[in-house]
Amino acid sequence: MALTVVAFLVALAILIAVHEYGHYRVARACGVKVLRFSIGFGKPLLRWQPKGSPTEYVIGMFPLGGYVKMLDEREGPVAPEERHLAFNNRPLGARAAIVAAGPLANLVLAVLLYALVNWMGVMEPAPYLARPAAGTVAAQAGVQGGERVLSAAMAQDAPEAVRSFDDLRWLLARGALDGRNVRLTVQDGPDGATHELTLRLDRLDTREPDTELLKEIGLTGPWTRPVIGEVMPQGAAEREGLQPGDVVLRIGAQVVADGQQLRTLIRASVSDGAALTQTWRIERAGQVLELAITPDLREEDGVPIGRIGAYVGAAPEMLMVRYGPLEGLWKGAQRTWEVSALTLRMMGRMVIGEASVKNLSGPLTIADFAGKSAHMGFTAYLVFLALVSVSLGVLNLLPLPVLDGGHLMYYLWEGVTGRGVSDAWMERLQRGGVALLLVMMSIAVFNDFTRLFG
Repeated sequence: MALTVVAFLVALAILIAVHEYGHYRVARACGVKVLRFSIGFGKPLLRWQPKGSPTEYVIGMFPLGGYVKMLDEREGPVAPEERHLAFNNRPLGARAAIVAAGPLANLVLAVLLYALVNWMGVMEPAPYLARPAAGTVAAQAGVQGGERVLSAAMAQDAPEAVRSFDDLRWLLARGALDGRNVRLTVQDGPDGATHELTLRLDRLDTREPDTELLKEIGLTGPWTRPVIGEVMPQGAAEREGLQPGDVVLRIGAQVVADGQQLRTLIRASVSDGAALTQTWRIERAGQVLELAITPDLREEDGVPIGRIGAYVGAAPEMLMVRYGPLEGLWKGAQRTWEVSALTLRMMGRMVIGEASVKNLSGPLTIADFAGKSAHMGFTAYLVFLALVSVSLGVLNLLPLPVLDGGHLMYYLWEGVTGRGVSDAWMERLQRGGVALLLVMMSIAVFNDFTRLFG
């Protein structure tokens, strides 16, 4: 819990500081006097002003935001000799640049964070396909389990090499949300033949969150050996004689291809509300044995499922994915662009009802992911920071009156018509923007509680 809070606060501090520094740096470059640079709102916990600097620096009590206060005749009297330093007296292009600099700083930060991860390298699962459940898109495409993905492409795009299962999962998420089919070039085993498969993602219902989409596709995780891991005391595995290291070859008449299929078969070992006894063929220390296994009966969301009280499936094969300086930077920029475009498309789909509002996340979910990524290691935390930084940058560029994008919308109007938005219209738009943001935040917080406590 403590790590989650610390990781969340550090993430907020970094992302807010970078955002506000973007505004601050460009304001200074455009000749605007900055009166205050604040991280957080409310009562100042810490404040200082370097000697000879016009800017006061503040750390506020509530860290959910920040601001840069500039000299502006609309907010108070300005001495005649300083009017040229006021924000409202700068040219339209300068004002637009100052406003856009905050979100753009977050996007630049995301590029650098992704690039840093690419340069450091990260251990990722190898791109081996697990045996998909019957009826899923992958099963219909002919995936048997155990194939290695060599390259992939959406629709008629040029194929790209797939270095890890995470690369494949990212491509599948994009293809599903875009409604574009994905072509896979796969190899059957280390020395097997290569062939092409087409995943028909254009048939998916994209209104559900992406975790549900991956279930429908049938490729929720990489291939793993169907091995029994640690056996829990007093569970079905211990009771029926299963041991750590046992490789499951067959359950009843069903040949077991991998760990994912094994977990599915165990869960489905139920008939008429009772646990189903089946003959398991296993390999133990080079010998093939047969055991009659009756799983324990459990309920999940009101549905009876089988459990054996053991870890099922070996860890996936891992490999180091690392890029050189230029390629790593390019990949960072490419990933930032793709996440930004995906975020905008998802928001657009939610507005027109083609995507579920369950995809909206609030501070509780972000804090939860901050803690989990911090537990997973430094590189996972950097990826989390990059993802939230992209979201913050994109969100602030939306044309909502209370956001940076709303101010840019005003400046666009001013550039086209030659006059600024009237005070009356400004007030109406601000009220509408606040109301819309409150609705979005309420939905996001509701989703947080549903995910974490539902």
